[in-house]
Amino acid sequence: MSSAPIPFLKGHGTENDFVIIPDLDGLLELSAAQVAKLCDRRAGIGGDGLLRVVRSAKDPAAVGLADRAEWFMDYRNSDGSIAEMCGNGVRVFARYLVHAGLVEPGPLAVATRAGVRLVEIAEPDADGAPGEVTVDMGRALLPGPDGIEVAVDEHRWPARNVNMGNPHAVAFVADLDQAGSLFTAPLVTPPTAYPDGVNVEFVVDRGERHVAMRVHERGSGETRSCGTGACAVAVAAARRDGVDPAVTGAPVSYTVDVPGGRLVITEYPDGRVTKTGTAVIVAHGELEPGWL
Repeated sequence: MSSAPIPFLKGHGTENDFVIIPDLDGLLELSAAQVAKLCDRRAGIGGDGLLRVVRSAKDPAAVGLADRAEWFMDYRNSDGSIAEMCGNGVRVFARYLVHAGLVEPGPLAVATRAGVRLVEIAEPDADGAPGEVTVDMGRALLPGPDGIEVAVDEHRWPARNVNMGNPHAVAFVADLDQAGSLFTAPLVTPPTAYPDGVNVEFVVDRGERHVAMRVHERGSGETRSCGTGACAVAVAAARRDGVDPAVTGAPVSYTVDVPGGRLVITEYPDGRVTKTGTAVIVAHGELEPGWL
């Protein structure tokens, strides 16, 4: 790690917050311990995760996608572990690229470990506020096994297995408070269902095609929002409600309230899922030389 100052930014999407490290030419090597230090809310900058911004051609993890997407989102959880995808992170990543003058509002392809994600960045509104960002999150998979359960204290619920490039267990509950503190991971059985860990969503109904959720993100604990989780929740809610766009031939949208705001999730007949919401850059600065 260089002893020269390292620039950083702070951003959030529906209060799912991230440390942003521009490393356009792939010169930095961030260890898990260094990422955890940066994301520490008392001793570091603080965040639910870290977004390293690098050209796809300059990173071995994304060089194979460079012909389809110039920019690679190297996403890490707050404990330093690598994650395949972060839906809110993609929106903040795209917002940073516009903020830095590296891309213009409009369509954008972003490389991730879960593949290329297509983004649409709206123009600023009449007052100059940044427009919302819509992300094509890819297709939801609903793999087996059946019989998945989630438990918190004395409560147990059946859960739906949904994969959005990363794994989710979605449980519909009577009251979001039943999920407890979510500082630690809820018990998910059978343990063989998710050998690499799982994000767990707890969901209640708010109205017609309108739900609210809390989430425990693997590697981060409870977060104020989870983009892939909101998509998983909308798909699980649609199937629970007997709606499948592949059968009806019409898209279906759900409003998903998260502790940090509101997202709109749309599933299309071809299986694609899009997510729309705000993304904000709130600060920028430099790390002290040698701090890491």
